Amino acid sequence: MGGASRWWLHHSLNSLNESLSGNLACFHGDARMVIRDLCAATKASAVYWNRCYEPWRIQRDTDIKSMLDENGITAESYNASLLFEPWTIKKDDGTPYKVFTPFFRRGCLGSAKQPPDPLPAIRKIDFAPRPQDSLSVDALELLPRHPQWDKKMDCHWSIGEPGAKKRLDAFLDHGLKGYKEGRNYPALDHVSRLSPHLHFGEVSPRTAWHKARACMVADQAETDGDCFLSELGWREFSHSLLYYNHDLPTNALQTRFNNFPWARDDKALDRWQRGETGYPIVDAGMRELWETGYMHNRVRMIVGSFLVKDLLLHWTDGEKWFWDCLADADLANNAASWQWIAGCGADAAPYFRVFNPVGQGEKFDPKGEYVRRFIPEIEKLPDDLIHKPWEAPDLILKGAGISRGKTYPLPMVDHKAARERALTAFQSTKL
Repeated sequence: MGGASRWWLHHSLNSLNESLSGNLACFHGDARMVIRDLCAATKASAVYWNRCYEPWRIQRDTDIKSMLDENGITAESYNASLLFEPWTIKKDDGTPYKVFTPFFRRGCLGSAKQPPDPLPAIRKIDFAPRPQDSLSVDALELLPRHPQWDKKMDCHWSIGEPGAKKRLDAFLDHGLKGYKEGRNYPALDHVSRLSPHLHFGEVSPRTAWHKARACMVADQAETDGDCFLSELGWREFSHSLLYYNHDLPTNALQTRFNNFPWARDDKALDRWQRGETGYPIVDAGMRELWETGYMHNRVRMIVGSFLVKDLLLHWTDGEKWFWDCLADADLANNAASWQWIAGCGADAAPYFRVFNPVGQGEKFDPKGEYVRRFIPEIEKLPDDLIHKPWEAPDLILKGAGISRGKTYPLPMVDHKAARERALTAFQSTKL
């Protein structure tokens, strides 16, 4: 797991432990051996768990089931993290979908029934004594030690099931209406920010789906609600892609990109990671990621396009950085989304669709509110220059307390030239 995910998991486990009156038992080691020994110690006759869909976890769970079966212990696993199992949504010929819209229509909208309702919470659990060799959450050592970079993220989240419920309710009450258009503007509160809660099982996609559908009728937000449901559908689609393509995080689905002349420039990658590219909307996104463990979805597309097209750096460089820095780092969503923006995945954005970082900033952050939030060193620039500070006259820069190229870096590449370079590189992949 990446650093931000480990931080989230620590607090999520503490929240879970509190809800279980301190009865959560943690272990460290090979899952197969740990569960074998635990079953022996407790004389367990059955083991139940919810499935994960990463390739290594599928293999691990298969091994655990075989081990339990050999020992005469019932083993049952269930779907709790998706609306539908990945293998249940296929085309008529039995092959998986590679395009989102027909996948979503058939699997989520065109199915005979809606996703099942979430089950009610268990009212009472009778706990056996905690095994003596069980560990505390702190003993798992999930939090960073030196430096304690996670402290800056604590104030941005309420981690755990109660926080997830509040986040979902707040979004449905105040963010769903206007979501279809508002979700494109990072300064507005029209995104759900549910992704880490969904990833760690603090709220289920079924709960989000059914509560959203209820609000669509009550608040006359059908169009906005449909858009939100489609985002849950993209989450399903990403898991389907990973289920049928285990190398999704490392290999392009479109093999023509095996010939792409990716650059190798560690200094350029470092500037992108630090939010020092010289393009404010890109840098604001990268700094939001570092400060909060999250990045607005529209900005994710902008920073992704800049990495793979303006800098010609491999999309896996971005996937790896997001994996470490995102609290919602989900293998399926992360890999599928990076392949989408790079143009090499299933149903991907065309490679020749190159986001102009200035134009995107001016369109989706017209007053510069988002940029000013994360790049305070240029906050005094007027709105018409906040996304292109290098064009500001000396007098305006002086009045804003900015020294050209020092207070904030000049653009590391010329976007127009970089776009042409990217399109030329793409032509070389044609078979």
